[in-house]
Amino acid sequence: MRANEREQFILEEAVRFFAEHGFEGQTRELAKRVGITHSAIYRHFPSKEALIERVYEHVYLSRWDDGWGGLIVDRSRSLEGRLTDFYLQYVARVFHYDWVRIFVFSGLKTFDITPRYLDIVRRQIIEPACLELRHELGLPGPEERPVGERELELLWGLHGRIFYLAIRRFVYATPTPDDLSDIVKDGVKAFMLGVPAVARSILKESP
Repeated sequence: MRANEREQFILEEAVRFFAEHGFEGQTRELAKRVGITHSAIYRHFPSKEALIERVYEHVYLSRWDDGWGGLIVDRSRSLEGRLTDFYLQYVARVFHYDWVRIFVFSGLKTFDITPRYLDIVRRQIIEPACLELRHELGLPGPEERPVGERELELLWGLHGRIFYLAIRRFVYATPTPDDLSDIVKDGVKAFMLGVPAVARSILKESP
């Protein structure tokens, strides 16, 4: 096996290993599982932290679509349509055993995979969607009223509602529908039916 192939092999095995055991799993155990010496891992990855960084790039950054930010701000379509399309694509990309479990394990430890990833979600999806919601409802723009945490939490609530399906499936191992398309559509529709009154109320109360 050539060096680059061995490195990729170790990386893919590390993804599965950390998804099962969390980041407390030792690289020595990973080496035993893969069938290589412990030192062989460190010939490709100088430290456990470096290996985890590559896992982050491989599992998270590679599955993020930079086109999603443009989708959210495409005002030629309704916000409900944009959010529905985004979450249908998002579910297809990230609802996988390795992705979800590593995400949860990272959040429980000091590794910064979870906050770094959520920062991308916030900047490219949550904050722009807040502004798009204001625009669709004819509410003041950010130059007149800066977006506040209460508005952001409305969008985080929708995001959390969708992602909780993955938690149920891959962490709690409880039944979820095989096809989540209608569930996603229902979730976005319920959000759009309820959020206008709440958003207007928040802006009305803001100084």
